[in-house]
Amino acid sequence: MPTIKDVAKVSGVTVTTVSRVLNNRGYISQATRTKVNEAIKQLNYQPNEIARSLFRGKSNLIGLIIPDVAHPFFAELTSSIEYYANKFGYKILLCNSYLDSTKEKDYIEMLKRHQVEGIIMGSHTLETTEYLDTNLPIVSVDRNISGEIPNISSDNYYGGKIATQLLVDRGCKKLAHISGPLELDTPANNRCLAFMDVVKEQNIDYVVEHTELNNFEGYENLVYEMFAKHPDIDGCFASSDLIAASIIKIANSIKREIPNDLKIVGYDDIKLAYLIVPSLTTIRQPIKEMGELAVKLLIDQMKGETVKLENILPVELIIRKTT
Repeated sequence: MPTIKDVAKVSGVTVTTVSRVLNNRGYISQATRTKVNEAIKQLNYQPNEIARSLFRGKSNLIGLIIPDVAHPFFAELTSSIEYYANKFGYKILLCNSYLDSTKEKDYIEMLKRHQVEGIIMGSHTLETTEYLDTNLPIVSVDRNISGEIPNISSDNYYGGKIATQLLVDRGCKKLAHISGPLELDTPANNRCLAFMDVVKEQNIDYVVEHTELNNFEGYENLVYEMFAKHPDIDGCFASSDLIAASIIKIANSIKREIPNDLKIVGYDDIKLAYLIVPSLTTIRQPIKEMGELAVKLLIDQMKGETVKLENILPVELIIRKTT
């Protein structure tokens, strides 16, 4: 593999001159710049980005840690973050944690070694706050990490409230809510809290079930068992569109007619929501705007600016065929 010394030798200049060309520092004549660039091309030389970052004091890299990019919500969030980061001249180092505390810790150390300028956290385990001792700017998305770290979420309580109220208004007599893992302290837990407030306030019979994150087969087993135990459920509020899709699949298999004798509301409004049959009524999170704001808050911190710590974005009820 060619080195910067090889480039200097072929172009007939010093290593310092090659470095100045690579980093666009100081005055370099066009003739010298041309010789160096031709040598780089001839040798197929690839600069050491970490070394260049140390030289410039700027890497233009942002770390992004999420539970699983295979999850449609996090896939769309990642796409938005990458788009806006690139718009501002930054690249993304993507890390899938799978909610493994050891893996998350290793990723944070790796991101620091790669001289990232900030970290966007879309994932954390119960132990994360124990090792987030870093001077890097951090923004969390849909996660409570620390009262000192800016957090972005949708209005989960209001979303849960209007989702549950819609099912009540549609005449449902027994509701089910399937949430994610409540042991993780996330803003999404407010969806379940809102559900409980509505059903108790209006004296509606209800069932609450909890799932593990991204356990797709587990979603279906849980839903099947729930209907076996509670065949009179006629309305379901799922805390994600993926869980709602599992409810639709199982409902079809047990001959529950949607929406005549079973109504379903999801949460997120991922692209899948309007593609499945019947198309899913859901609560739309502003995923694109959440990604944009995450990048903006991170860059503002890099500039030394004070940023708002709690950022709650509005949600919207999208009515389709499942209600």
